[in-house]
Amino acid sequence: MTTTEELIKEIEAIKRRNERVEADKAWETSLSRKIIIAFLTYIVIVLFFFSAALPNPFVNAIVPTLGFILSTLSLPFLKSVWQNLKNKKRK
Repeated sequence: MTTTEELIKEIEAIKRRNERVEADKAWETSLSRKIIIAFLTYIVIVLFFFSAALPNPFVNAIVPTLGFILSTLSLPFLKSVWQNLKNKKRK
């Protein structure tokens, strides 16, 4: 039989897990994360363009970086559309 103390420990463990999950979700959806990834994307593309000896690497790296930013802005909308379509199929 499970004791009260064991149940309390399990509940506390679940609460700690929920806090970690909420923090992870907050990070995944944060503007800070998107800005950091966009900056890192830009840097990697600039380095690639330099190594490939392509012209204007600083300017040309903006295009794929903007593509990334646009994809992160559109994904929440597309996710909600997908979820709505999926929910309609269930009904």
